[in-house]
Amino acid sequence: MLENKKIAVLGAGGLLGKSIVTSALQEGAQVVAADIDIDAMRQKLADSGVDISCGALSMCSLDVTEEKDVKKFFYEQEGLTGVVNSTYPRNKTYGAHFFDVSLDSFNENLSLHLGSTFLLNQQSATYFQENQSEFSLVNISSIYGAIAPKFDVYDGTAMTVPVEYAAIKSAIIHLNKYVAAYVNDSRFRVNSISPGGILDSQPQDFLKAYKKHTLGKGMLQEDDVVGSVLFLLSDHSRFVNGQNIVVDDGFSL
Repeated sequence: MLENKKIAVLGAGGLLGKSIVTSALQEGAQVVAADIDIDAMRQKLADSGVDISCGALSMCSLDVTEEKDVKKFFYEQEGLTGVVNSTYPRNKTYGAHFFDVSLDSFNENLSLHLGSTFLLNQQSATYFQENQSEFSLVNISSIYGAIAPKFDVYDGTAMTVPVEYAAIKSAIIHLNKYVAAYVNDSRFRVNSISPGGILDSQPQDFLKAYKKHTLGKGMLQEDDVVGSVLFLLSDHSRFVNGQNIVVDDGFSL
């Protein structure tokens, strides 16, 4: 599906990023894997079965919250046809319950996550304008960027939906539409995926409550989401632009 494509996966050491790197390589792409901690990323990719000595894979360190680093990253790339932004920058107080979130913390998290997404959208568009070749950017939103949280699934747990998360993920969906309309060229595409919850050692009570809102699957695994990402990176989605694909087994119905 991705032969003759060169894809950068940002946040490649993360839960979803690792699977995207693996699948993109399997589909014939050249992959640039980037994360803030290159050593940790390299180890996580190796642990997940990626051949880190593969000639189709290169790795680099990248802090997506630093403008100069992001500009340098794009300046150094040749033949890039797509980027997947699976990064998740946040501060140390991220994840507090609504009434415990300070304005400073809220603003800092928006700056880190939404601000870096803006920067990556902007620099992807700049890269496209300079190279004038087809380019697909895929950002990761969430079902909670498209619908209000279902707080009942968190009853009896210490978990919650961070208010910053909902604000950021909903903004990403509209930011994509803005950028797609502004660039106004079908060769440059920017879309998002909105996954449902992904398994990551959550408590059983939560998993049972969550599953009741789906059509039977319950929480997703990373591989359940990757196919839609690959689709958006491929020529099969050539005229899909400014869209958000929800992958949630009916949770948002």
